[in-house]
Amino acid sequence: MKTDRQLQEDVLEELDWEPSVNASRIGVEVKYGVVTLQGRVGSFAEKWAAERAAKRVAGVRGVAMALEVDLKDGSARTDTDIALAIKNAFDWSASIPADTIKVVVEQGWVTLSGQAHQAFVRDAAEKAVRGLVGVKGVHNFITVKPPVEPGDIKARIEAALYRRAHVDAAAITVGVNAGVVTLTGKVDSLTEHDAIEHAARHTVGVNSVIDHLVVS
Repeated sequence: MKTDRQLQEDVLEELDWEPSVNASRIGVEVKYGVVTLQGRVGSFAEKWAAERAAKRVAGVRGVAMALEVDLKDGSARTDTDIALAIKNAFDWSASIPADTIKVVVEQGWVTLSGQAHQAFVRDAAEKAVRGLVGVKGVHNFITVKPPVEPGDIKARIEAALYRRAHVDAAAITVGVNAGVVTLTGKVDSLTEHDAIEHAARHTVGVNSVIDHLVVS
């Protein structure tokens, strides 16, 4: 098992390796395997990329984000500009049905709301917003309300887990109640953890995921 110092060095190296992140502006602290990223980044997309980079490192048990988005010179946009850019992004996305998502922009922070028939629509909407210039953060309150039975949801998730060679599906317990999925069990890494959560969130009928997975 890696020490906190080893994890810190590995995370710093991974941030330096990630081309979309300016690692020189990010500080890394590690305590009991939980990584805290601090500092300033030039965009919300860079903040997200830094989080993903830290999660890729083997041995990391969790990531706390204390990064602030400090928009670069020339990248600031009015809330109206951002709202129009989001509308255009949604209009051009084949994954987002027209007029299903409501958008509110306040001081660069975007709030998404509405209903979707699948979780991947909610994720696609957030992904479309995440990379836009001027966005400082995203609150995603889109709900998923499809007519799917809990037994079907559970079976679909378990089948998806068994299809993934890098996931020990037998070690994971899946509970479903009114579209809310609860995942319990032990995983070997955050990469495996994210793969399991991704499979659950993208299953038809899933509204939200309660994560009780433990990285051992």
